[in-house]
Amino acid sequence: MTTEVDYYEQLEIERTADGAAIKSAYRKLAMKYHPDKTGGCADSEAKFKSVSEAYECLKDPQKRAVYDRYGHAAYTNAQSGGGGGGGGFRGGGAGGFSDLGDIFETIFGQSGFGGQGGGGRQANRRGADLRYDMEITLDEAYHGKKTEIAIDVSAACDSCEGSGAQPGTGVKSCGTCHGHGQVRAQQGFFVVERTCPSCHGAGQVIESPCRSCRGEGRVDKPKSLSVNIPAGVDDGTRIRLSGEGEAGARGAPAGDLYIFLHVKRHALFERDGTTLFCRAPVSFTTAALGGSIEVPGLDGNRHEIKIPSGIQSGKQLRQRGGGMPVLNGRGQGDLVIQVEVETPTKLTAKQKELLEAFRETETGEECPQVSGFFSKLKDLWAD
Repeated sequence: MTTEVDYYEQLEIERTADGAAIKSAYRKLAMKYHPDKTGGCADSEAKFKSVSEAYECLKDPQKRAVYDRYGHAAYTNAQSGGGGGGGGFRGGGAGGFSDLGDIFETIFGQSGFGGQGGGGRQANRRGADLRYDMEITLDEAYHGKKTEIAIDVSAACDSCEGSGAQPGTGVKSCGTCHGHGQVRAQQGFFVVERTCPSCHGAGQVIESPCRSCRGEGRVDKPKSLSVNIPAGVDDGTRIRLSGEGEAGARGAPAGDLYIFLHVKRHALFERDGTTLFCRAPVSFTTAALGGSIEVPGLDGNRHEIKIPSGIQSGKQLRQRGGGMPVLNGRGQGDLVIQVEVETPTKLTAKQKELLEAFRETETGEECPQVSGFFSKLKDLWAD
């Protein structure tokens, strides 16, 4: 009766040794028992092989975890009647386990290394999500709206009610995967699971496919949907309609429909979040003397904007609450008016006469920026 030597004892290390210690111990013993160093001694060669076998196991964290829990029984094929001498990691039958997938399923909670879980049928795939692009005006984004859209989408087949089977017939367990939806294949040490090629993971096959949908359980249909666009939406806002996407195959859940909003450019306003911007030209007399202008708002009202005397071109005036509503919230942003002072280009003789009389009374203090600019020029020329 052969006695298996513990791998840790073969490498002369503690069971708590880390990877660096394992590697160092192996190098030391491999140098000691290498056939080239011992002149072909049979005992040394056997020792070298056992040390190498131990190192191959313990250097791999997953293999080491299996060995720590199950010892040599997890890897030797003595009980399966397989040939070949020595222990090693041959992936043969292990006492108490049908294959390595069962070992890893017990330890890591999954079959092999695929992460799908053994014996579980893969559910029919959920329907695909769909995208719909909708263009709206800034006024519609301000007030919100309800609208109808028409789309062509895969929907559950009426003939088979989404089952994919001809009425009066049914489904049967897949003969390839025996209802699991997965098939296993062992490749050396690893057990690989993949989707069953016969049933595509469903675990079942249809005996008599529905003539209307050819076994898919879904057909293309035109569909009308009501969409509620809330007030305050912005360009790029996404609205999700749950379950209104493509129908899943053979009764699987439908996907979702995502509506992406695109807001048209407005003739008057520009938007930044909840703030509305508007450029408003004013006459130079209004800018000099002060006054007011009216700006039509998206709320349908006229907003009176007070113009202070002496305002300069580019100055911004803010009106609280005159902007866009907050999406799914309370309150509104601001309305910002940027003043653009316009110089008159068409003057009557009387207007020119009055302006000439005004110019004769100018002292330079009326426009401090102009006066300061030319003073700097005089200083520059003097230098």
